[in-house]
Amino acid sequence: MRKSLAFLPVLAALVAGPAQGVDIHGHRGARGLLPENTLPAFREAIALGVDILELDTGVTADGVVVVMHDPSLSPDLARIGGKWIDTPTAIHAMTHAEIHEVDVGRARPGGKTAKRFPDQLAIDGTPVPTLAEVLSLAAVKGPPTLRFNIETKLSPLAPDETVAPEVFAAAVVAVVRDAGVARRTIIQSFDWRTLAAVKKLEPEIRTSYLTATRNWLNNVEAGRSGASPWLGGLDIDDFGGSVPRAIAYLHGDIWSPYHRDLTPEALAEAHKLGLEVHVWTVNDPTQIRDLAAMGVDGIITDYPNVAIEVLRH
Repeated sequence: MRKSLAFLPVLAALVAGPAQGVDIHGHRGARGLLPENTLPAFREAIALGVDILELDTGVTADGVVVVMHDPSLSPDLARIGGKWIDTPTAIHAMTHAEIHEVDVGRARPGGKTAKRFPDQLAIDGTPVPTLAEVLSLAAVKGPPTLRFNIETKLSPLAPDETVAPEVFAAAVVAVVRDAGVARRTIIQSFDWRTLAAVKKLEPEIRTSYLTATRNWLNNVEAGRSGASPWLGGLDIDDFGGSVPRAIAYLHGDIWSPYHRDLTPEALAEAHKLGLEVHVWTVNDPTQIRDLAAMGVDGIITDYPNVAIEVLRH
C-alpha cells in the first residue's frame, strides 16, 4: 500500500475497538484518500478490506446509471477538456458519452472538497464510472462476500433535477440484477419513494432509510403539520416521532441516521423492531469506537483505513 494511504498517525495511540461484527462501509469508496466515487477509490477500499462499498448514483439522459454524488456536475470536482466547469449541469440532461468525458480525478484547488480532504491523492484523467463498471471491478478485485450500498440521489423538492423515483429505482435494480448481486446489495435513500419502488421490483435487495434531523437537512420533519415529502407519504408524528417504527411499518431492513442524531434509546428500539442501524459519516477514531461500543451494525466512513484499524486490530 502507498505510504500516503497508510493508517493515520493518531491511531498508533488507540486501543483496538470491540466490534469485529460492525460492517465498515467505504464512503464513496475511500473519499478521504482518493477522489470520491471513482474506480481508484473503490479499488482502494476493496484492498483495505471494507465489508461494503458505499456509493451514489444518477441516471443519464440515455438511461445509464452513473456513480456521482450530486444530481448535477459539481464545479468543485468536474473538469471538461482540462478546464474546471463553472455551472452545474444535471446528469439526466447529459448522455453517458458526455458524462464519460468529465474528469473527476482531483478536487478543485482552494475548493470545499480540497480544504476538507487536503491529503486526498489526485489521479488526473479519472472519468465518472458507471454502476456496472463498479460492480465489474468488485467482481474481479473483491471477495465474494463484498456488499454494496447504493444510494439513489434525488429530492422530492427538486423533481426536475433527476428522473422520477420509479424510473430511477428500475434503472438501478436492472444493473444490480445483471451483475447477479441482488442478495449482496442495499439500496439507500433520503427520498423513501425510491425504496418503495425497489421493494416492489426486487425483494432480495435490502432497503436502507437515510435520515437527518439537522438544520442543513431534515427529511424527518417531526412536529410539522402533515407528511414529509421525503418519507414517501408518511407523517412521522403518526408514529410518535419514531423513525424506527416508521421504517418497520414499511418493512424496511436498515435505518441509516446521521451519527450525531442516534441515541442509545433509538438504537435499542430499532433493534427490538428487527432493524439494523448503519450510521453516517463517521471519521473520528474515538467516535467510531464509541458507536461500535454502543452497538451499531454498520459505520459509513470516508477513512475506511481508520475504521479498520480501530475495529479490527
